[in-house]
Amino acid sequence: MDYLSLIRKPIEKDLEDFKQVFEKVLTRDDGLLGQVLGHIRQRGGKRMRPIMTLLSALNIGEINEATLHSAVGLELLHTASLVHDDVVDESSERRGQASVNALYNNKVAVLVGDYLLSSALLSVSYTDNQRIIQYLAKLGCTLSAGEILQLQNTSNKEFSEEIYYQVINQKTASLFEACGAMGALSAGANDEEVERARQFGHNIGMIFQIRDDIFDYYDSKEIGKPTGNDMLEGKLTLPAIYALNENTDYEAMHTLAQKVKAGTINPDEIAVLVEFTKQKGGIDYARQKMIEIGNDVQAYIDKYVKDELKESFSAYLEYVIQRNL
Repeated sequence: MDYLSLIRKPIEKDLEDFKQVFEKVLTRDDGLLGQVLGHIRQRGGKRMRPIMTLLSALNIGEINEATLHSAVGLELLHTASLVHDDVVDESSERRGQASVNALYNNKVAVLVGDYLLSSALLSVSYTDNQRIIQYLAKLGCTLSAGEILQLQNTSNKEFSEEIYYQVINQKTASLFEACGAMGALSAGANDEEVERARQFGHNIGMIFQIRDDIFDYYDSKEIGKPTGNDMLEGKLTLPAIYALNENTDYEAMHTLAQKVKAGTINPDEIAVLVEFTKQKGGIDYARQKMIEIGNDVQAYIDKYVKDELKESFSAYLEYVIQRNL
């Protein structure tokens, strides 16, 4: 099923308006900055976060200029965080394309990330809505705190599911929940409507990240993320955490997991740990978590989403759970 077409159907024109504004911000004629922004602009992507912002607004009322500026600001902040994350993680690729730090260098990547962050704040200032501006500013703090928590967790000898959820709450779910809340705010939602939209976005973000983490256990050039890349960067995600905690007597696997955290594991050892995770039900456990959270999302759709938008919202949920990249 073509979920993306169903998702975009109610907002096709508005999504085109978003793309025009977004690409205008990422277009400069001058020198190095213009080159780097052009490189980032080529990434494209599915624009799932702007889509959520637009749909959230439409579910409350009408999409307007404040909605578009909110969507642009959120996508710019997201893009800035990716550019900075690639520097922190020393990543050479982002979705199959060379990262900014790999193509240029860390100094350029950090400065361009700062430029994007400032552009994000400028974009939401055009909404003239203090709550929207505060939401974005707070989101920037949360994303940074999540990255720091993730770095801190590499020295933690435990394999904590609780800390895993704290990290993805701050690094991924917070961005999606801001999309839901800011979209609703831009259309004049009351406090209860904003909170429900925020929780909807939060749950979608949790599913999105769990699905993204599952990808790491399968090789895919489309994703631009080879099997075990998270482990190579010192990260243990939900499937491995579950398998390790449910099988404490496998000392060799726990030793490999500690090598992940220490950054001393090699690709052959990662392959062993990945296979162990699959055999011990880690992938199945993560998928079940997605379904459980998805049930809460569907309950929101059934109760609070306009009839004419239910198909689009339900397709969004199914796409996030079923997506292949």
